Amino acid sequence: MTVGELSVVVHRDADVLAAAAAARLMVRIVDAQQARGTASIVLTGGGVGIGTLKALNASPARDAIDWGALDIWWGDERYLAAGDPERNEVQATEALLDHVPVDPARVHRMPADTGSAPESAAEQYADELSKAARAGASLPKFDVLMLGVGPEGHIASIFPESPAAYDEGLVTAVRNCPKPPPTRISLTFGTITSADEVWLLAAGAGKAEAVGLALAGAGRVQIPAAGARGGVRTLWLVDEAAAVNVPPNLRLRRS
Repeated sequence: MTVGELSVVVHRDADVLAAAAAARLMVRIVDAQQARGTASIVLTGGGVGIGTLKALNASPARDAIDWGALDIWWGDERYLAAGDPERNEVQATEALLDHVPVDPARVHRMPADTGSAPESAAEQYADELSKAARAGASLPKFDVLMLGVGPEGHIASIFPESPAAYDEGLVTAVRNCPKPPPTRISLTFGTITSADEVWLLAAGAGKAEAVGLALAGAGRVQIPAAGARGGVRTLWLVDEAAAVNVPPNLRLRRS
């Protein structure tokens, strides 16, 4: 695995963080589309993740994006019935996707629970990823893959010491998750680290310990956020409360 540069940007609070992440995401998408005509991103749920999508929707610059030339994926999903308000894709649709002219065929939602085992749903999503892969690759190109960070250091639905942390496939089913709902689907470390850029979003004092441990070199099984690295760049976007343990040499700037 190629590992790119690592840096941290600290913002005043969660609202500023979400607005800044939205601005960065717009620029990254537009740059990718200008370079090759298309772009591909991976979304995350959570307060800051959905807040970023709301800020993007509210921006007057959102129409700089060619929404019909954007592939949208998810890093993980709650394995619940279609339309359940706890599903990440439902929240993302309400926050942004219902308001912009995306191509429905390029919005790659993880399967909902229809009574099948989550393992089958994970295989289905892995197959969708493989079909969208570049020539000679097993995965599509991800320009930006966004992740929330849990207070114990989880990313996507990879929790500390969980079987998902060891899964070498593309997508994994997660059972008995320590945070409800207990059944989920998640990208694996191998898929996450294939992205050009991985952005980790964390706000609040409750995330400070996990952020500090991840940046101090903890193992990815113990602190999964430590294993989320992009091939070109890994960018931590955090607020002041979550940044108290960030080494000063890693900070890019404050706002």
